[in-house]
Amino acid sequence: LSFKIGCLQVGGLMDLEKQLICPICLEIFSKPVVILPCQHNLCRKCANELYQPSLFQARTTMTVNSGRFRCPACNQEVVLDRHGVYGLQRNLLVENIIDVYNPSPAPLPPQGQLTCAEHEGEKMNIYCLTCLTPTCSLCKVFGSHQTCEVRPLTDICQHTKRWVTVAQVVVGRLLIERLGVRSQYLTMCRSVLGQDTEP
Repeated sequence: LSFKIGCLQVGGLMDLEKQLICPICLEIFSKPVVILPCQHNLCRKCANELYQPSLFQARTTMTVNSGRFRCPACNQEVVLDRHGVYGLQRNLLVENIIDVYNPSPAPLPPQGQLTCAEHEGEKMNIYCLTCLTPTCSLCKVFGSHQTCEVRPLTDICQHTKRWVTVAQVVVGRLLIERLGVRSQYLTMCRSVLGQDTEP
């Protein structure tokens, strides 16, 4: 009896694994997982590649129209709104099953790369000028920064680097100027002391 249960469990896990395979990359879904209107799932990264013709058409003969693509599992047309792939709902159930089925520690972001606490795995790529904080694009589109004024984080970093460079130059010049004045003062003191010691 236990042998039959063990076989059923192994068979059930193999069937489950088949359901967790992305039809594009043919790997277990990587999070975030999006659900299409036809109820099929894709890794968001794969859906984004499918939606962007320049990336996907190099690997396949599928045609991609602006704002539309075909589900790779059932060929049903998927029409995207203005948010593109980011407008598709995440399938949290599948993501939770992946966590249970394939428990692995979350990959650490590359050193120096910030990720959003509200939207798991999303890079912080914009800076909210209203709240004075870095955030991700999803926070601007769907989250707490919808009404805020934002700029690309790279622009803010470049602007900040310029100001830091200017500040370093100014501080450096002030320091050199101050050291120069000090040097002149010491020279003057030595000459005065030297004159005082002479008869």
